[in-house]
Amino acid sequence: MNPPLPLGPGLHVLERGWLSSNNVLLDDGDGATLVDTGHSVHAEQTLALLRGLLGPRPLRRVLNTHLHSDHCGGNATLQRVWAPQTFVPVGSWDAVQRWDVQALSYGPTGQRCDRYTAQGSLQAGETVRVGRRQWQVLAAPGHDPRSVMLFDAEHGVLISADALWEHGFGVVFPELDGDDAFDDVGRVLDLIETLPVRCVIPGHGAPFGDVAGALQRARTRLDGFRSDPLRHLRHGARVLLKYHLMEERQQPLPAVREWLAATPLVASIWRQMGRPMGALAPWAEQLLQDMVASGTLQLKDGEVFDL
Repeated sequence: MNPPLPLGPGLHVLERGWLSSNNVLLDDGDGATLVDTGHSVHAEQTLALLRGLLGPRPLRRVLNTHLHSDHCGGNATLQRVWAPQTFVPVGSWDAVQRWDVQALSYGPTGQRCDRYTAQGSLQAGETVRVGRRQWQVLAAPGHDPRSVMLFDAEHGVLISADALWEHGFGVVFPELDGDDAFDDVGRVLDLIETLPVRCVIPGHGAPFGDVAGALQRARTRLDGFRSDPLRHLRHGARVLLKYHLMEERQQPLPAVREWLAATPLVASIWRQMGRPMGALAPWAEQLLQDMVASGTLQLKDGEVFDL
């Protein structure tokens, strides 16, 4: 049996499925701070989980590591209930104020996210105090160019978001749009290696203590993507379609085809791959059929189901 991870006082990890990011509750006894809020599809579940931990006490603050829809989709619901002060990465501040769904990625990815507001920003190099714990804000570009991580040096706890998972890292979204970002991923992995990390709380999956092993696996994965960029593009396309069906649960086949044709980032991936099959529609159809054949999705009686 593995020894308990050194999370330190007042920290609760709500491990979620892939559609919702993990929620990390930092509880100082009076109020509480939540790091990331999951997806809007699961906002009521997030609310129930928090009420179970907080009881009558308020949620005073929300910190978003980045603004992909699975990390901030619960913001709006929590703001309606508790009106917590919400802090977003400084690079995303202006886009939130304008509610620019293109800059915030919800338009290009074709994903849902209820509108929320922000009252403050997170700047790399600053420290966020929660009770007696201090969390360093660290830049973590790669998966998202504006993403941050939070590190408690005293307890050796790193909230890594999607920069490092136990078995990899999140899709490198800038690469799907033709921007170089694999080097950013590598630099963030190098940064993590320099820190006295004893426990990583990833954006998805259980917290883990084998940081060296996770870094090795992540670098192997990164090397594979660097040597075969088309592999990463195919992976990104599958993730987008899988994510869409996880939002919908099931959808008529014509509607799935329409979503594939209308989603800008899907078209961008197709272009980055060299416009395979000559046109977007047959390539997107092949993507769908490949995912059905692999058991990732199910097609039955004209309906596509998430599995």
